[in-house]
Amino acid sequence: MSRLRSSPALAFAAFCLAVAQPTVAMADDSYGAIAFSTESGANGHSYNYDSREEAEERALQECGSGCQVVLWFKNGCGALAVGINNGWGTGWSGSREEAENTALNQCAQRTSSCDVKVRACTAR
Repeated sequence: MSRLRSSPALAFAAFCLAVAQPTVAMADDSYGAIAFSTESGANGHSYNYDSREEAEERALQECGSGCQVVLWFKNGCGALAVGINNGWGTGWSGSREEAENTALNQCAQRTSSCDVKVRACTAR
């Protein structure tokens, strides 16, 4: 029966591998966001950004004043549905169809005549 021996070099290599793994995974993430104004009905969206903050900032820029981020998503799709009196709902999922259905269902709990106004998917 052989015995495994640890060495400082082996320990260092394992440490480097463990540290590098999360960095690689985070670099592959892609973010999107949707902003909306309940007062004006304006909206803005973004997708394929490297960070949540960048995605949210871009969506707010597109939407304009009085808007707030109502949804952010990562490696998937997001949707905004809006109905009467700017009642709204959002949804996110791995598929566009599921994100839209969730948004429509949330909107229908708040108001009527809901329709998907924004849909966006990241490339990853």
